[in-house]
This record gives sequence, structure tokens and C-alpha cells, in this order.
Amino acid sequence: MNIKYSLGVIGGSGLYDFPALDNKKTLLIDTPFGKPSSPIITGEILGHNIAFLARHGIGHIYSPSEVNYRANIYALKSIGVNRIISISACGSLIEDLSPGQIIIPDQIFDFTHKRERTFFGNGAVVHVSVANPFCPDLSNQVFKAVSATGAVVHDKGTYLTIEGPRFSTIAESELYRQWGMSIIGMTASPEVFLAREAEICYTTMAHVTDFDVWHSREESVTVEKVIKVLLANTEIAQKSVLNLIRNLNDSRSCECENALNNALMTRKDLIPEETRKNLNLLLKKYL
Repeated sequence: MNIKYSLGVIGGSGLYDFPALDNKKTLLIDTPFGKPSSPIITGEILGHNIAFLARHGIGHIYSPSEVNYRANIYALKSIGVNRIISISACGSLIEDLSPGQIIIPDQIFDFTHKRERTFFGNGAVVHVSVANPFCPDLSNQVFKAVSATGAVVHDKGTYLTIEGPRFSTIAESELYRQWGMSIIGMTASPEVFLAREAEICYTTMAHVTDFDVWHSREESVTVEKVIKVLLANTEIAQKSVLNLIRNLNDSRSCECENALNNALMTRKDLIPEETRKNLNLLLKKYL
């Protein structure tokens, strides 16, 4: 495609559309890894081309374990998206993060166990660096964009990704707190790692909806509580994206766009033809 997309937005629980888009178009995309969770809705905001994808499908039909994360990231990459902001719900594991607040995490702990975590394999071995998994530059820009709305936002924290789809037990929640985790959710992994493999800048705008189940003075997390807070924060999310786009730099000053440089271990002439074909979008500048 010849269209340049300034930003890809992945909507999580409660966010299945992005009304701020003008001149909307629907793209049905297939990938070597299957179909993405939903059609990609493209449109314009302030003269910039934006792509939106509903992570759980229209009407929330995929559980966190069922989401085809590889297809989602690959599809956005295939239309030229090089920056992604994920808008997600999370539970707080610390007192200072209250429901209604927003956090832009800088670290992640992957505690999932059923998901495809990489595009690579089948004769192409890649070891990508994810010491700093979220793009620092994009995260900083999103933090400023959210701050400009007047919302309470935090710019650091560790996002613990659990498998789900159930919520935590009290024993689990207390253990996660002992580990030093800040927030808990079900979808950032492997999304953040796949974005890095695709050399896409990625960050998360995580909306705190509850205190998980550890807080003795608060009710335990429920779907009703999650959706209630997310709906209340929808305006903040949209205003934040508008602020981000208004001030977004066209050029990237981070290392994300060259994440696969020196990451390919397999001798190039030994990569099977079918694997080479499936991964051409990701590896073509290195082969």
C-alpha cells in the first residue's frame, strides 16, 4: 500500500470502535498466520492516516488466550503501520494506582503459557532484544498526550500479563504484589514482543479499572466494574490520541525500526523457501 499510516490503535475490552476517525474504510486482511481479530478500520484524524483494530473482535468474541496476536500485528505491519498504541484495561496491584487513573508501563512480566510468542521458527531463528519492551520514545509522547487531558497518569510500572480468562485468586494477587508488579492484565503479552519483532514502536495506555482482588477495602474485580471505568475513560483515550497525533514526529528516534539487525541467527541461504516467503515482510531488508 502507498498510504502512510501515522499510528495504529489496538482497542481492548470495551473499545471496539474509534469514532474520532473521519473518512472510514474497512480493510479485510489475511496473513500467513491467519486472520486478524477484526477488520482494520482506517481513517483520518487531523490529516493523519490512522488504523484501528479491535483486539477481541467486534462484540468481544475472543478471549485473551484466543486472540490471534501474530495476525493482528502482521496485518498492521502489512499496511505500513510503524507505531502502535494499545488501549487496555488493567487491575492495580499497588495503593498509589487507583481506578480511573492511567499508567504507561515501562516494563512487562510475561506470565502466560498458551500463546504463540514469535513470528519466527520453521527454519528461521531470531533472538530479538526486549530489555526495554515498550518503545521509550512513543511511551513518552503518549504520557505527555494523556497528561494534557488533565487525567492522572503514571509513566512507569511493570505490567504483569496473566493467561486468563479468569481473574486472580487473593493468594495469586498477593504473590504478584510481593513480586513488585504494578498492574495486571491479560493481553500485553505477546503483543508487545511481536511488535518489536515487526520493528514497530509499541506502547500501552493502560486504564486502571480495579484493585484486582487484594484490596481489603475495595470490591473485587468484575466485568461490570471494568466496563464501567473503561466507558468513563473513553473520552480521555480519544482526547489523548488526538493530542498524540497533533504533536507526533514523523521520524522515529528510537531503535525499534532496526530491532532485527543482528538478531537473525540462521544462515540466510538455509532458510526454507516457504518460511522466507511468509516472513518476507519482516526480514526482507536483512535477506
